[in-house]
Amino acid sequence: MTEPSPPPRTIEARLRAALPDLTRAERQLAAYMLNSYPVAVLGSIASVARGAGVSAPTVGRLLQKLGFTGYPEFQAQLREEVGERLASPLAKHEKWAQTAPDAHVLDSFAGRVVEDLTATLGQIDRAGFDTVAGLLADADRRITLIGGRLTQAIAGYFQTALRIMRDDVVLLSAVPSTWPPVLLDMRPGDVLVAFDIRRYEPPVQQFVELARARDAQVVLITDRWVSPAAAHAQHLMPCHIEAPSAWDTLTAPLMLVEALLTAVQRRDRPGTLARLEKLEIMYEDARIFRRSRQG
Repeated sequence: MTEPSPPPRTIEARLRAALPDLTRAERQLAAYMLNSYPVAVLGSIASVARGAGVSAPTVGRLLQKLGFTGYPEFQAQLREEVGERLASPLAKHEKWAQTAPDAHVLDSFAGRVVEDLTATLGQIDRAGFDTVAGLLADADRRITLIGGRLTQAIAGYFQTALRIMRDDVVLLSAVPSTWPPVLLDMRPGDVLVAFDIRRYEPPVQQFVELARARDAQVVLITDRWVSPAAAHAQHLMPCHIEAPSAWDTLTAPLMLVEALLTAVQRRDRPGTLARLEKLEIMYEDARIFRRSRQG
């Protein structure tokens, strides 16, 4: 007999898993909670009910369906999850040090990364992925990318690869004084791809909010706890990033970026190849790369 699947661990995961079985009022409440999680659920039960436009008993019934005995237990788990979201490298090191496996570090780390990749693939909506790929492939839309202290490197790689396939791709500087000209040129429907993983960075969240106010299409690549910037993003792509280390792994976000690059390339293969041919001629003329020996 097949063992039943364990219930989702995080509150956010429980909410998403429960959606199909909720009443109309409960779905309205769940949507409100997910829209700006965890900010929307940090207050009292009355403030949550008021914000969602439902009654306090509706909040209680939803929490029971999620497996909580009441609001205090719900709040206790929420505080624990928020603590995980904002964990410092020192705290993460202490957590993993207490449960370090006997296997070689290379094997234990690689094993965890494989789990992260599998979990990420399991929660990325395919239709949503295709929508984002379509936005990125649309030559009429300008693309802006922004990352944080660690994810800026992935944003930079994404921009470099996209620029090979299309024009109008900008990597935002980490200096806020350079933002207004970028925002000034941002048109309704242009695309912002933002990277924000724990510990979440207010400058990234601020620019996401400003871009959304310009009617940009905001794609947020974040972690499974979800950055507060999600309140202003239409396209959410959460990744699993935990590793037996003081630092989170960026393997899953990088995999997602490379999958998106592949999808963009396939949407306009002739155009991509034509652009690549012109670039190769320029590389050759400028002698940027060492020539390969023939014969």
